[in-house]
Amino acid sequence: MRYELPHAGPGQAVGLLGGSFNPPHAGHAHITREALKRFGLDRVWWLVSPGNPLKTDGPAPMERRLEAARAVMQHPAVEVTDIEARIGTRFTAETLERLLALYPRTRFVWLMGADNLAQFHRWERWQQIMEMVPVGVLARPGDRLPARTSPAAALYERWRIPAAQSQMLAQARPPAWCFVNVPMRTISSTQLRASGHW
Repeated sequence: MRYELPHAGPGQAVGLLGGSFNPPHAGHAHITREALKRFGLDRVWWLVSPGNPLKTDGPAPMERRLEAARAVMQHPAVEVTDIEARIGTRFTAETLERLLALYPRTRFVWLMGADNLAQFHRWERWQQIMEMVPVGVLARPGDRLPARTSPAAALYERWRIPAAQSQMLAQARPPAWCFVNVPMRTISSTQLRASGHW
């Protein structure tokens, strides 16, 4: 199975941006480039998921989403993958467990928008996710306050790395997380689907 998965060198810091990418858009590409700069990452992998357990409607076919994602995100340090489909995982905690076993010498960082931090406590085994890998949170328009006052932010406040030290995140021992404000684009997958462009 290993030969079908992306390469990561020993000691590399790899950010993981998961989602249905239904559809992928410039906002995803923007936060990926920001994450590479802000969190001291060597690479970022997009984990295009088979489906989002928190959403009732199924996404577009995987091949279509992968092709669109590769068209949107063209960067030498970014790889668009279907890892979850290949290793047979559905939930983020499961995916991280498998990746940590497959890549024992890689430093993974889970990446998310502030909107996801606001409802992170609804994720399956969310506390285990926080205990497994550092988490990098990028602020999106309108989501700063709900994210900062979320149950996850409150419970893990003492392990928060200040934004001014965000470059340390990839080297931090979990639990560790960092919330950074970045210039954001307001485009969303929901808007694109509603507009008929997908």
